[in-house]
Amino acid sequence: MKKWYRWQDYVAAAAGLFTAVAVLFTRQLNMSTTLMLVFGGLLVVSGIINLAMPGTPAMEYVQAILAAGLVLSPWLGTYTGATGAAWTSWIAGAVALVVTAVAIKPSTDLRHTYRVSH
Repeated sequence: MKKWYRWQDYVAAAAGLFTAVAVLFTRQLNMSTTLMLVFGGLLVVSGIINLAMPGTPAMEYVQAILAAGLVLSPWLGTYTGATGAAWTSWIAGAVALVVTAVAIKPSTDLRHTYRVSH
């Protein structure tokens, strides 16, 4: 698979970017700013790494863990009362988790094909 090609990684990176920027326009509470910036920023980084190295299934799993962390962060950071921040985390995290799950099989297949041919 070509570099910079998979739409799933663009969507995951965009979800992370949206989450990080959302701290500017959503009411923040407790740990929401920190968790949204950390998980959002790391999703952007993982999306870029996955775009640059499409046959790296381990990075897809890292991205899935980050997305799951974003989904759980309103409870972990006790900001479920900040509706905008919480819903941003839940929705963006769920979107990133779903598209990453879709990308894991192609990434694994690409890695297997690369190993067999070399």
